[in-house]
Amino acid sequence: MSALAGERPARQVLRDYLMLTKPRIVLLLMLTGLAGMWVAAGGPPPPGLTTVTMVGLGMACGAANAINMWYDRDIDAVMKRTQKRPLPGGRLSPAQALWFGVTTGVLSFLILATVNLLTACLAAAGLLFYVLVYTMWLKRSTVHNIVIGGAAGAVPPLVGWAAVTGTVDWAALAMFLVVFVWTPPHFWALALFRGEDYARAGVPMLPVVRGERAAKWQILLYSVLLIPAGVSLYFTGRVGALYLVTAVASGCAMVAASVRLLREQMPRLDWAYRTYGWSLLYLTVIFLAMVVGVNRV
Repeated sequence: MSALAGERPARQVLRDYLMLTKPRIVLLLMLTGLAGMWVAAGGPPPPGLTTVTMVGLGMACGAANAINMWYDRDIDAVMKRTQKRPLPGGRLSPAQALWFGVTTGVLSFLILATVNLLTACLAAAGLLFYVLVYTMWLKRSTVHNIVIGGAAGAVPPLVGWAAVTGTVDWAALAMFLVVFVWTPPHFWALALFRGEDYARAGVPMLPVVRGERAAKWQILLYSVLLIPAGVSLYFTGRVGALYLVTAVASGCAMVAASVRLLREQMPRLDWAYRTYGWSLLYLTVIFLAMVVGVNRV
């Protein structure tokens, strides 16, 4: 077992704490939160407000991920893609991970409370839903884990919107809907080419429980639903034609990738992995389109 924190250089320890937050996921969630701020403001939000909100939101997302790693350390140890994480790798102790996650979560609430109480409560609700509902309950108990649990990852646009307006309206909910509908095909594509990992860990992901074919059809269904989900924001009047075209084109690209995945006869690693990559690109592009295509006020 590798040495724990305190026996290693501070730089390596800090890197492991950063790994607990899943920084690439945090950056993607922060993009959706920033888009929420941008659309709510009808253009660039105030720099000071943006900085405080993004720091607090990033900390809330990172805290949720750290507590998730603390709780899931047993299954992370048997899944090949997660065996090198700080806890199964023995580089941090469970107590250190839990302390870090809880402390970061509390600090995120205090930071966001300086913006307004609704913003802080929404971020805290997303954190608690991810930890208590998804991680500790749904993930290991139902094939619908990702469908319901996806609500946690869809909270950042609401946080960004509330930071600017102090409220949540239909446009914010439309942005929430995009991430909520996007989450199942994104994770089911991952589960297709990591199916042996999830089966070994006893996680009831759709491809493991219902089979590869059923999972592919569900990926296609949700990809089709992404088109109306994405377009819904346009009808709030907050974004213009550029966003509408991007939402339709991006949604159609996801559908095309899903159809190709459904028809795939070669080993599933190929198009399952590509569909997973397309889903990441989809979310990035559509939220950037919200920023670029916002109707300025």
